[in-house]
Amino acid sequence: MPNLSVDSPHRPPALRTALTVSCLLGLCSLLLLALVGAEWRPLLSVDEDISRTTHRWAVADPGFTQVCRVLTDWVWDPLTMRLLGAAVAVWLMWRYADWWTAAWLVVTATVGTLVQQGLKAAVGRERPVWPDPVDSAQYAAYPSGHALTATLVCGVLLWLLHRHGVAPAVWRTAVTVAVISVVGVGLTRIWLGVHWPTDVLAGWLLGALLTTLAIAAHLRWRP
Repeated sequence: MPNLSVDSPHRPPALRTALTVSCLLGLCSLLLLALVGAEWRPLLSVDEDISRTTHRWAVADPGFTQVCRVLTDWVWDPLTMRLLGAAVAVWLMWRYADWWTAAWLVVTATVGTLVQQGLKAAVGRERPVWPDPVDSAQYAAYPSGHALTATLVCGVLLWLLHRHGVAPAVWRTAVTVAVISVVGVGLTRIWLGVHWPTDVLAGWLLGALLTTLAIAAHLRWRP
């Protein structure tokens, strides 16, 4: 039986890279989770300082705040991102009869949702509370489901584009849209006062972790 360790020479370079990056992202995610769970005061102070400042700006600029609400509730909402992934899965089945990758996309999105909801229930972190809120949200705060879902969906779709090969202009456009979406959705959640900055950071880290694990699974097990 071949050696299946991360640094095994029998693994393709892309698979070894994905596993290595997954390990690093996993360690960072665990460290952040430990600090938030232990309520480490220096980290919470930074959270509170940033949140107070951005909330003050949000209250003072209702026009920009309304734009953020539209973006976060409709354009970058987790449901919108999952529907985008589902549409790509249907296209893969229709255009290429690639049922395996289509199922992989659906499973990846489902795992992301389960991880997000499971951590929210386990950590149980309260969302910021303001006397003059500009938006509201349900469930616990940690991690940001918007940030996690956007990172995961954009990440796996970018990898599929790269794997299948697209024109340079299409690739640059896709990367730009993905970066704006992932960064933008995280910043809007902080601006609207419904997440602490570390909630968003956790969402980005976990989304990237799940992306690299999904890529590794695709490289390892796709027929």
